[in-house]
Amino acid sequence: MAENGPTLFLIAGEPSGDALGARLMAAAKRLTGGRVRFVGIGGERMMAEGLVSLFPMAELTLFGIFELLPHLPNLIRRIDQTVAEIIHVRPDAVVGIDSPGFTVRVAKKVRAADPAIPLIHYVAPTVWAWKPKRAAKYAAIYDHLLAVLPFEPPYFEKEGLACTFVGHSVVEGGAGQGDGAGFRLRHGIAATDRIVAVLPGSRKGEVSRLLPDFRATLDLLRPSHPNLIVVVPTVATVRDRVAAAIADWPVRTVMVEGDTEKYDAFAAAEVALAASGTVALELALARLPTVIAYRLNPITVALYRRLIRVKYVNLVNLMRDDMLVPELLQQDCRPDRLAAELGRLLDDSTARQEQIDGVAEVARWLGQGDTPPSERAARTILDVVTEKRANCSQKGEPGTGEQKP
Repeated sequence: MAENGPTLFLIAGEPSGDALGARLMAAAKRLTGGRVRFVGIGGERMMAEGLVSLFPMAELTLFGIFELLPHLPNLIRRIDQTVAEIIHVRPDAVVGIDSPGFTVRVAKKVRAADPAIPLIHYVAPTVWAWKPKRAAKYAAIYDHLLAVLPFEPPYFEKEGLACTFVGHSVVEGGAGQGDGAGFRLRHGIAATDRIVAVLPGSRKGEVSRLLPDFRATLDLLRPSHPNLIVVVPTVATVRDRVAAAIADWPVRTVMVEGDTEKYDAFAAAEVALAASGTVALELALARLPTVIAYRLNPITVALYRRLIRVKYVNLVNLMRDDMLVPELLQQDCRPDRLAAELGRLLDDSTARQEQIDGVAEVARWLGQGDTPPSERAARTILDVVTEKRANCSQKGEPGTGEQKP
């Protein structure tokens, strides 16, 4: 324990989880007056909050069955290493942050090895979208679940798993507070230039599949939009790959890193072309009209389609139950289709405004304007720890939070 405060073992496996984890850490420090210790696995943001990562988080940033197979031996080794560290540290709680392919496997092994360690999962699995039996699976493993959407808790509570709606911490990131004028000034972009934000994802497979189509899309747009400027916000995990891919793009292209630059780019841009994922929520919070694109290995998609129970991939569309934000996926993810949708948003101010107006309620559903979601998440985790300590004290059992000799 850290000066009588709790020790939390946090596990994030990709940039969106790293952002959740960093905000969670900051909130836990505020709530405990700094009397909290963090160990585990995370990326740059969590490390900036004080985490020393057990190994590079980038090793876990994988997606899709066939994309995963070559890395499977190393993944198994990292699972065993993580479990061994948890058993050694005996934290007051283990908090897996999304990335279920890794975090659930770790949790199952920890549960079998030391049932006294509280297990919490942050970001409920989308059982309402596919594989509903996962609710019972999670109930058999975890002590508590943190949900980011208001309609999720009942799916798990009926299986006997305590589940708390905490809201989506993406609302805390400042996505809607960018400085567009400052961005244009810093990068020498004229007021008459029209900016398209292009976000190809944070996984290597995503950017490899999407960037060639995105380049061809811009080639099609260039003749009718000669004053087009492209801004590509990226992250460290794919920085070099993205930089190499955009070096010969047919329009002036600016690559940026970091939240401040990204959100300023959102404020300066007129439209966005983005891979499906958490960034779609940031774009909604920024009120930036967007076209969503995605492409997976065809065999992976064929397997997933037998399981998926929802009509849309973008959470904005899912929550509204209509296609407000265009989604061009798999065979529809073609340069001509992408260019047509982007061109419509660039040229039709009414279409842009319809999307801007339509995402306002989604922002409220995600928890915007209330207690920060990360604070609600941290408070719930600390409550679980407090309850566990109290139960151990009543039973005269040793608590967690101390390393085994």
